[in-house]
Amino acid sequence: MSVEITHVRYGSTSKTHETITTYKWRNTSDGKVGSSDKPTMVDWIENKNGTAYVGSGSNRVNVGVVDASPKYLRTYADGKWTNNLTSLPEF
Repeated sequence: MSVEITHVRYGSTSKTHETITTYKWRNTSDGKVGSSDKPTMVDWIENKNGTAYVGSGSNRVNVGVVDASPKYLRTYADGKWTNNLTSLPEF
């Protein structure tokens, strides 16, 4: 399954990849919309063959798991970690 992450929610006033607590997403195959907390999304990508991305068309950027403690999500393009998730609207 593949989802497009469309919005994020932060757990503090500091708005960084590490402080995102929840991701709002849209399933690309059936259009279903939902939200998942950070641990669920990390597990889904790492262990359940889930695929997530931000944007569409030529602006589509894959989401990966940063191996930190605790783990968190970040976009990855052209061999570099990027900031597309922190650019998304909040919900």
